[in-house]
Amino acid sequence: MAVRHRLIERPVEDVWAVLADPRRYGDWVVGTSDSAPGEGIWPEVGADITYTVRLGRWSAQGRTVVRRCEAPHVLELEAESGWLGTARIALKVRRWGRNTLVIIDEHPLRGPAAKLHNTAVDAFVQVRHRSMLARLAEVVEKTPRGEHQVA
Repeated sequence: MAVRHRLIERPVEDVWAVLADPRRYGDWVVGTSDSAPGEGIWPEVGADITYTVRLGRWSAQGRTVVRRCEAPHVLELEAESGWLGTARIALKVRRWGRNTLVIIDEHPLRGPAAKLHNTAVDAFVQVRHRSMLARLAEVVEKTPRGEHQVA
């Protein structure tokens, strides 16, 4: 399992507002370029987001589904990766004084990726998480206070 954390210098409510806005998904999730709400009301259980992954001229569509939500502290997602299978992505949002500690835990859940999961995959995911949490912190911290709004 790949677990990483990041201190974000804003209150829990500001962090949750970004996580709860399906239009901001592509702003902080590494690899996604566009995102749009799908079925349901994000981040309610069962709601989903569709997104585009771009690598040069190649692109693919993806989908992430909310599996557990306990606002504003827990958001668990299942990301579909086509033929590779799915991954569980669990975000914990904890008050840390006036700031927020975000902990992300991700691992393959279904399909070939789950069967072939190993420490090399975890090392790659750790690098991705470092970048993803930095992007989340930047989005939250650069948004002027009071401008975080959930759609």
